[in-house]
Amino acid sequence: MKDTQCQRVLAYIEKFGSISSSEAMDDLGCFRLASRICDLKKRGYPIVDYWDSKLNRYGETVRFKRYRLEA
Repeated sequence: MKDTQCQRVLAYIEKFGSISSSEAMDDLGCFRLASRICDLKKRGYPIVDYWDSKLNRYGETVRFKRYRLEA
């Protein structure tokens, strides 16, 4: 059976602890992470989000959402 994007996102979170939009695009080919997170929440998965930050290629701090399963 072929994995759906929701299954891939959930597996990624379980393996790595969290996921961001850029990781979803680069690693899973998922361009609408927020929509997949919404789908998973509707299915009852306790996913929470928080703000994370890092430096971009220009040395500027950028903020982005990161999603994880609630502890």
